[in-house]
Amino acid sequence: MEMIRQNIRKYLDSIPNGVELVAVSKFHPQEAILAAYDEGQRIFGESRANEFVDKAKSLPEDIKWHFIGHLQTNKVRQILPFVSLIHSIDSERLLTLVDSEAKRINRVVDVLLQVHVAQEETKYGFAPDELILLIKDERIASLKNIRLRGIMGMASNTDDTNRIEQDFIAIKKTFDTLKVLPNIDNNFNIVSMGMSDDYLLAITHGSTMVRIGSSIFGCRY
Repeated sequence: MEMIRQNIRKYLDSIPNGVELVAVSKFHPQEAILAAYDEGQRIFGESRANEFVDKAKSLPEDIKWHFIGHLQTNKVRQILPFVSLIHSIDSERLLTLVDSEAKRINRVVDVLLQVHVAQEETKYGFAPDELILLIKDERIASLKNIRLRGIMGMASNTDDTNRIEQDFIAIKKTFDTLKVLPNIDNNFNIVSMGMSDDYLLAITHGSTMVRIGSSIFGCRY
């Protein structure tokens, strides 16, 4: 646990002002989360609904829980009472479902739209052009129980730094394009990109939120 405390202090001290750290705690025990919590970390990222809910029910109430993995529609109701921000809205169907379920429990839920720019076909998300059409659609303006906070994207899984850099540039360009469209307000201010291996490059290209797991908590069990 001392290693986790040292790692979280390093990141909290080194990440620039204006960039938030999401400590990706999926697959790690509650004791590991509490070690980071004791050093001042308050935002944690989970990707499996059952694990997420168990932790949210057991750990301190001032933790802000982010759901960062692919969100299945049949898990929306389960996570919604506890989630602070959903990173992975990857379809219009999921967006409208989150809105209706949030309305049911009288919440307004913050969400990020997931953009797909990476070379892998396996990654989820909207193409940039699809996001532009989505935001322009007046049906989106009618969704009152979600708050569009920004976008999330992942770079290609490669050792090619130039490819990763181009992906980050494309993600930030998409954000800049969306931010000035109708139906977007000042709450739209988050660019979630960058993980343990590439977060510094992501910050250079405009990331306001980085998702770091293994460099804080070590290998997952």
